[in-house]
Amino acid sequence: MPAHEGHHRSYDAVIVGGGHNGLVAAAYLARAGRSVLVLERLGNTGGAAVSTRPFAGVDARLSRYSYLVSLLPKKIVRDLGLDFRVRTRNVSSYTPAERGGSPTGLLVGGGERRTREAFARLTGGEREYQAWQRFYDMTGRVAQRIFPTLTEPLPTRDELRVRVDDEEAWRVLFEEPIGAAVEDRFADDLVRGVVLTDALIGTFADAHDPSLKQNRCFLYHVIGGGTGAWDVPVGGMGALTDALATAARDAGAVLATGHEAVRIDTDGSAAEITYRTADGEGAVAARHVLVNASPQQLAVLTGDQPPTPAEGAQLKVNMLLRRLPRLRDSEVDPREAFSGTFHVAEGYQQLATAHAEAAAGRLPTAPPSEIYCHSLTDPTILGPDLVEQGYQTLTLFGLHTPARLFDRDNDAVREELLKSTLAQLDAHLAEPLADCLATDADGRPCIEAKTPLDLERDLRLPGGNIFHRELSWPYAQEGTGRWGVETRHANVLLCGAGAVRGGGVSGVPGHNAAMAVLEELGG
Repeated sequence: MPAHEGHHRSYDAVIVGGGHNGLVAAAYLARAGRSVLVLERLGNTGGAAVSTRPFAGVDARLSRYSYLVSLLPKKIVRDLGLDFRVRTRNVSSYTPAERGGSPTGLLVGGGERRTREAFARLTGGEREYQAWQRFYDMTGRVAQRIFPTLTEPLPTRDELRVRVDDEEAWRVLFEEPIGAAVEDRFADDLVRGVVLTDALIGTFADAHDPSLKQNRCFLYHVIGGGTGAWDVPVGGMGALTDALATAARDAGAVLATGHEAVRIDTDGSAAEITYRTADGEGAVAARHVLVNASPQQLAVLTGDQPPTPAEGAQLKVNMLLRRLPRLRDSEVDPREAFSGTFHVAEGYQQLATAHAEAAAGRLPTAPPSEIYCHSLTDPTILGPDLVEQGYQTLTLFGLHTPARLFDRDNDAVREELLKSTLAQLDAHLAEPLADCLATDADGRPCIEAKTPLDLERDLRLPGGNIFHRELSWPYAQEGTGRWGVETRHANVLLCGAGAVRGGGVSGVPGHNAAMAVLEELGG
């Protein structure tokens, strides 16, 4: 076969795809003494969890696709001895608003007293703050009980319910549309919207969608780390996948980039994986195959009928600024407002209107988005000269922009959406964002936008869905198997985000697929 240096003809495990989950699986299996080969079609490992320099001649290494860490268990970092750290954000969020013709906003973070005062400034009393505290005390208790189960064999629904041990929380999160809880507990439209946003990240749904896919999204966003906190990866997201690649290699795994798997043949006990390189095709045998790709790609590789893709619904924008813009709300420092999640056009009614417009096939009139500045918490992603000059990054994540809206002309619609999204931000700034944008070596503004169709093209995410499919409940259902990674082929496992308990940068599917293999082998 066309041989990559270090290849053998047979391995205990071949992993298809070198994203973060595939690297987690490779590191665990190699550390357990198994022979492991990772086949990655791109020229680098990391998948969507990479850091790149997207702007020509500019020393800024941005987390190009995925960008925050919540669901990665510390257990995985410890087990694999990863040289990887995260930093907490002192401010959770800031949401600008206009009340009575004057600019104001809601700053959550900086201590209990400041948060309480911010709620009072916006709403005129204590009620909303107290409701906020009760609600997130409840989700915090749920997080403490559910998060440790993600790296254990799948509990049944009844077992998880017993573990949660809170019937009200179970009803709110698992049985009724999250919109009911938001409306029952909060009165202020802006506060309602801030709560709801965690149910809509990459998920095109109404607050009252009977499928409860918004509830599943909300659950994964509030259980991370047992606290729900979203942390900043030091060095950018690529620091995590670089550390994972190092751990896998040091344990003996072979990482073959530029190797695209094109077919998996298996009889359930042995498999042959055909791959393609620039030099031709080759094949390698394996006892187990772990697929760190979407369920659709898994089906293509095994010759099965692919499931219907779940539609992606987000706009991702990366920016580099010469300085942070000033806010119309002069009571808030931009360095605080942008260090947390900066919510734009995400009032409760605004979110409902945006969803209705997109569902009708139109771009939202007021596109909702959320923004944060990585470099305020972790300036290491910028070169020393940029830091000294006060440059900052901005990452924007737009909601309610399903892939179908871009079908007619992806480039034109991307530009139209980007313009209207930034206009919503500008409405809360004391100066246009465009005046603050840096320029690259060719004099072009340092801004890039990615639609669901761009993600489908660049990363092979079906429908541009960042979770590979609709998120699943974190408990066993018919056909899910013991670890949630099993497929109809006994020795082929799904270790990507499309596994049960997948989605987000977690490493959980990679860990669980490795555990399933080692459990079968008795190691």
